[in-house]
Amino acid sequence: MTLFSKIINGDIPSYKIAESEKFYAFLDIFPLQKGHTLIVPKIEVDKIFELPDAYLSELLIFAKPVAAAIEKSFPCNRVGMVTVGLEVPHAHLHLIPINAAADMEFSQPKLSLSTEEFKAIQDLILSKL
Repeated sequence: MTLFSKIINGDIPSYKIAESEKFYAFLDIFPLQKGHTLIVPKIEVDKIFELPDAYLSELLIFAKPVAAAIEKSFPCNRVGMVTVGLEVPHAHLHLIPINAAADMEFSQPKLSLSTEEFKAIQDLILSKL
């Protein structure tokens, strides 16, 4: 079972943003920017392009209102979308509020946020969904 499956199953706590029958969205605990959210399919597939076609197309439809809520929650030009997939062998999509392409550089230092800050970010995004 992958780390993300454990999060989806509730074995590992997360700051949940949204959930459907097929997908789970939660705050990245090592965010590049405040509001950095992961969208994860509930099936364990390593690479995003190995997802069944229905999942692949529905992934963006599920992510769309989450991205809109993030954009309303943080001052940004847009919400960037990145799929890297090297850190956890479970397909996932990063939604990151950005003002420049450099805001999505994974080599930059990650933010260190308190539990209270994560909860406030979660509440803010949820209020915009």
